Amino acid sequence: MRILLVEDDELLQRALAAALAEAGMELDVLGAAEPALDALSHGMHDLAIVDIGLPGMDGLALLRELRRSGNKVPVLMLTARDGLDDRVQGLNEGADDYLIKPFLLPELLARVQALIRRSQSAASSRVEVGPLAMDIASHEAELAGQPLTLTGREWDLLLALVLATPKVLAKRKLADSLSRWDKEITDNAIEIYVSRVRNKLADSGVTIRTVRGIGYRLDLVPA
Repeated sequence: MRILLVEDDELLQRALAAALAEAGMELDVLGAAEPALDALSHGMHDLAIVDIGLPGMDGLALLRELRRSGNKVPVLMLTARDGLDDRVQGLNEGADDYLIKPFLLPELLARVQALIRRSQSAASSRVEVGPLAMDIASHEAELAGQPLTLTGREWDLLLALVLATPKVLAKRKLADSLSRWDKEITDNAIEIYVSRVRNKLADSGVTIRTVRGIGYRLDLVPA
């Protein structure tokens, strides 16, 4: 799970980052709303933890812009404001949960895990192309009924191709799906990942076809 923490208090940043990392979660940390909006627009995060009292654009304004753009990433709001009106406003703006400072780290972790489980349950789906099956919620893949081991980037690449089937997926769009919000992937790297996944699919009845000058397509191989 990849989480974006938007918090300007450096002490709290470090404490939360340590707790979330210990719980096995990947974390990106930002201290302001504007770069957070950009980061979240790339769809790489499973959850955002957002402090209301941010400098400049506050957390509620960030949340408002996020939902206005159609982004449905779960958002846990952190606030020192304990007034009911503030909490109601945040929930009306599209917050999924609220945590009032000061709070205990176990409570934060419990709420984070609950939001992620809820999100995964809502988005749970299994997609199949011939002998290949991918479970988006559990992040597991099978090939002819056997587990298929994939790295994170290999999973992202193969899932993008599966979801695009039977259409051709442009190389640039494929690169975008593998890029992290703060680091783009090169065309050469795409070719390396395609080669690795193609090897893992060898002799299975499904393969990745190169469509010259355009991109890639997942194809069934005739028996």
